[in-house]
Amino acid sequence: MSVSRCGWVKLSDPVYVAYHDEEWGKPLHNDRALFELFCLETQSAGLSWLTILKKREGYREAFEGFDLSKVALYTEADIDRIVQSGTVIKSRPKIEAIIANAKGFLEIQQEFGSLDNYFWEKVDGSPIVNDVSDYKKAACTSEISDTMTKELKKRGFKFIGSTTLYAFMQACGMVNDHENGCACKS
Repeated sequence: MSVSRCGWVKLSDPVYVAYHDEEWGKPLHNDRALFELFCLETQSAGLSWLTILKKREGYREAFEGFDLSKVALYTEADIDRIVQSGTVIKSRPKIEAIIANAKGFLEIQQEFGSLDNYFWEKVDGSPIVNDVSDYKKAACTSEISDTMTKELKKRGFKFIGSTTLYAFMQACGMVNDHENGCACKS
């Protein structure tokens, strides 16, 4: 018996199928996991999400499991180590963005109590469920992602834009954009 999935899922790739079925759109409330997902979304700018997924373990290793307090303290030597590791996308500006964003997230944690509080208050604590008949016609930004982009840029965040933040919102379940016929829509 075949499972109905969103049209963007590359059925030939088990990594993509597992990501869709087990992670994408599921509400995520753990600060470490939110930080990791945010970082990975910034890394995907100009690249396919599948490329990033296949390097996720390399990113986890290079960034010490995305321990926010450790990453915020990274130095030039750490940046050099990560660039030379070969386990991540070799973009120095993108790696520097993860570190800069970690510093910003520490401030957000202090101000809001957690990343979870900061992000989920934007949707009043509940996922926005959109009517998506065809993923090709789904939104790629929203008023919320536009506003968050402006807020985070004022805080010094890098490699972000409304499309990246909307993709993050979809991935962490703030927005449920599974196609209407998808088994994961519920």
